[in-house]
Amino acid sequence: MARKAQSPFPSINILFFFFSFTLSPFSPQAVSASVFKRLRLFSTEVTQPTSSVLSLSLHPHSSVIKPPYDSYSDLVLSRLAGDRARAKLINSNIERALSAFNRPHDVKPDVQVQPEDLEAPLTPSGGGYVARVGVGQPVKEYYLIADTGSQINWLQCLPCGQCYAQTDPIFDPSGSSSYSPLSCTSQQCTALSRQNYQCGRNNTCIYGALYGDNSISIGEFATETVSFGSSGSVQKVAIGCGHANQGQFGKAAGILGLGGTAVGFPSQIQAKSFSYCLVDLDSSSSSTLEFNSAPPGDSILVPLIMNPKSEIYYYVELTGITINGEQVPIPASAYQIGEDGRGGIIVDSGTTITALPAQVYNSVRDTFVKYAKKLPPAAGIGGLDTCYDLSSTPTRDGFPMMSFQFSGGKTLPLKPQNYLFRADSDGTFCLAFQTTSQPRSVIGNTQQQGFRVTYDLANKMYGFSPNKC
Repeated sequence: MARKAQSPFPSINILFFFFSFTLSPFSPQAVSASVFKRLRLFSTEVTQPTSSVLSLSLHPHSSVIKPPYDSYSDLVLSRLAGDRARAKLINSNIERALSAFNRPHDVKPDVQVQPEDLEAPLTPSGGGYVARVGVGQPVKEYYLIADTGSQINWLQCLPCGQCYAQTDPIFDPSGSSSYSPLSCTSQQCTALSRQNYQCGRNNTCIYGALYGDNSISIGEFATETVSFGSSGSVQKVAIGCGHANQGQFGKAAGILGLGGTAVGFPSQIQAKSFSYCLVDLDSSSSSTLEFNSAPPGDSILVPLIMNPKSEIYYYVELTGITINGEQVPIPASAYQIGEDGRGGIIVDSGTTITALPAQVYNSVRDTFVKYAKKLPPAAGIGGLDTCYDLSSTPTRDGFPMMSFQFSGGKTLPLKPQNYLFRADSDGTFCLAFQTTSQPRSVIGNTQQQGFRVTYDLANKMYGFSPNKC
């Protein structure tokens, strides 16, 4: 029997105060023990491992949840603004985590540094992707933001002390026979220790997810059955039931956190891999987010790197970018993770425009311009400084050839739609790269579109397979 819903949660302000001043400070021991926690957490007592392929439909956010903009130009500017904020805060928030990790004795007692505080800001204004996820018994389907930069899975729940507007009806846990609150001593709740959790009434585990753009979700941590369309279901998946929520989630019901921690969705369902194929952001088509599927046979395989001091994110060693045969090298100091956890290049589903160090970006831009003389130039838009008027389609030989170079000598050819970003409705396209002043870079989803991108977690490899949407 489903438990009856409790009374609504207090206001966001009260809960934020509560979480800010009662939680224990972040400690490096919590991170160093995370591998042990992951193995302990997902024993067969909690949920049976699954090796079958599970699949969710994956949609551009703006195709299923219409953004509130009067013009396409406004939508683009919103995407770019959110994108820059996400890239900046991914970097600055990791820096905060590393400072606490590397110098734990320098952290003042009144400074609360929580890993869940270090979630990246969301960019739901038509710049990301949502998965259609089944929750509960009987199954109710919801659009959740699929985000490799988030870890806690959650959705808004009734009763709702404070909720934002969403497209789907709000989930009612009292109507699900498989909903089960987690106790404060449960293995799943223990995995949230040092990550914004508190023990509530009746020994109930309470989670709190605070994002970089001040969006927030607080509620009950529970287990629930998650369904994957007709491909199957997994029982007893830990998921947050948010009773107090606010922020910019673009009318999605919540978050599907694909990050690399023990509470991330891939670990929750014991997936050996996950993969997605991202269609164009403006497309009305959909593709799939798959778990446990093998990389296609024509995949370009490159190492997947985890930062032991910041486990949420997935890194790759991008060593250079080649344009018409001329290589723009990326220095090892930019693509390798240092002993202090700094540096590296993150692959991110929620970032649209790839962010590179200024020196690297300037070289890429200048080399591109040299070989793009047949493309008619246009004024820059929204901080993108290299744009072209493609209202009259140039001949094929007008587009430069571009490819990514990875460690091990692997090469990934890019199509024009992977390096040019549509900037308005009049035919203006801009180079889909920008600068970052932070010590790490981010590969955005423009370069990933049209590829089946596989995260082989068991073998620590990426697979990039073209034309698989």
